[in-house]
Amino acid sequence: MSQAYEETTDVRRPRRAPAVRDNSRHQWEKDRARRPADARAGSGATERDTGLATRDLVFSAKYRRTEATPELAEAFGVPLGTPLLERTYRTRHSGESAPLSLVTSYLRRDLIEAEPRLLDETNEPWPGGTQSQLHTVGIELDRVEERVTARPPTAQEALDLDLPPGTPVLLLRKTSYDIHDRVVDVAFTTLPGDRTELRFTTRLERW
Repeated sequence: MSQAYEETTDVRRPRRAPAVRDNSRHQWEKDRARRPADARAGSGATERDTGLATRDLVFSAKYRRTEATPELAEAFGVPLGTPLLERTYRTRHSGESAPLSLVTSYLRRDLIEAEPRLLDETNEPWPGGTQSQLHTVGIELDRVEERVTARPPTAQEALDLDLPPGTPVLLLRKTSYDIHDRVVDVAFTTLPGDRTELRFTTRLERW
């Protein structure tokens, strides 16, 4: 079993698989997007964040066709009701019942529908993740903006993430822009505050 997952002597609540998420993951994903499928299939961002092996993880994805709400229309810069694809992801350690996070991502259907595989949840997990998926329709990311806030969990979030009483959640909103300055992906991730570390490294230009 991976060293990233260890149980404590407290049988009431074993230590949960921790995750360290840093912003260099986006360049890492972009570098992999054009690699052959077999090279991308070996591991993904979750393995990178947790140190767990692919064999340790249980993954699920659900797709749903939907339309832009006022919040999403503003985020994408499109009219209200614009067709979107909603993608819900859950990944958990095979020895745990709760997922590592709750992820919901939105893509504009008009930008991806030329490739029918991108509309089919049975093609998940896609080797290389979203950047590789977008690459199949000629979309290259230019930048990723992330905003993090914290709050108490809702009753459903506490249940889904199996949170100890009093544990907050971190809310991460990720907006991805392509090289034409279009918003091509808006994703919302709910992270358990008791086992998530967000780490940011900012490289500065030299004088």
